[in-house]
Amino acid sequence: MTILAIGVDLGGTNLRIAAVDSNGNVLEKITTSTQVARGRDQVIDEMCTAIQEVVGKQSNAGELAGIGIGVPGIIEMQTGMLRESPNLPGWHNYPVRDEIQRRLKTTVILENDANAAAMGEKWLGAAAGVDDMCMFTLGTGVGGGLVLQGQIWHGMTGMAGELGHINVEPDGHPCNCGSRGCLEQYASATAIKRMAQEAIAEGNAPHMARTLKEDVEFNSKMIFDLAMQGDAQARTIFERVGKALGTVIADMVNIFNFPMYVIGGGVSSAWDAFAPLMLETVGRNSFVYRATAPTENIQAGNAPSRSVRGTMITKALLGGDAGLIGAARLPMIAGLVSPVGFSKA
Repeated sequence: MTILAIGVDLGGTNLRIAAVDSNGNVLEKITTSTQVARGRDQVIDEMCTAIQEVVGKQSNAGELAGIGIGVPGIIEMQTGMLRESPNLPGWHNYPVRDEIQRRLKTTVILENDANAAAMGEKWLGAAAGVDDMCMFTLGTGVGGGLVLQGQIWHGMTGMAGELGHINVEPDGHPCNCGSRGCLEQYASATAIKRMAQEAIAEGNAPHMARTLKEDVEFNSKMIFDLAMQGDAQARTIFERVGKALGTVIADMVNIFNFPMYVIGGGVSSAWDAFAPLMLETVGRNSFVYRATAPTENIQAGNAPSRSVRGTMITKALLGGDAGLIGAARLPMIAGLVSPVGFSKA
């Protein structure tokens, strides 16, 4: 009998749900808005209804391993409590796992969204066939996930892998975590836009200033386009991204000596703008990397060659689906199987 699972990617604006079988085939995928302003109970109710609809359509597809849910924020793994989530206001210390299990009457595994993305890339993406890896997700913020011997490394309570809050610049820009100079303040989409606005305010970026006046949707993608067109200030911003990211990757290489480091999230699409200085910085700061770097690194977007050995630093392959697929993988590897179908809440 085929085993399938439901993967859920619960974000601050979108809710994505997929039915995935044990071979990695996505049987169905739906996307709806989260509308967190309506309250957490309403969001949970709507999510559970959508999950029931997806499972109902797969009732003859096989046995259900459970539900995996990726959530942005700090999760206490033992209790399934969402301690804090900047993208889900009002969910502080909310027992998300228990609430969903109560409604659906089936196994639910709650996971940090970056950890889920790391599992997705380890299963079907850039790190397929690699037992140990580290993933950075560069989006609105910067998330991280560690996989050791094929399993997500959670640390003592589930808070391991907060790579976005490693310090890269002492006394640098204030971070929402309470520290200063965190990676998130130099390598996220929010940081890229902030650095551009700072350059404009200082009068150092006339081309970007004109672009900002012409388009109210001024964002990191537009700044990347300017960088690739040769705009000096935009290129400087992405060099800052690369240097900050390379500094943290070098630390991770020195600490863990993993075979693979994967860069995902929306900002990873700007690979060509930040990767050169990122790799240069890793090489300069990590003697472990210099001793283990392959003769040629993986080309962005290509799966690793099994003939290549060494410390690989590469772009993620699954794009926005990494967290969704990884979330579905979680109940499969937990080995929990129950009949397809749910009791109504």
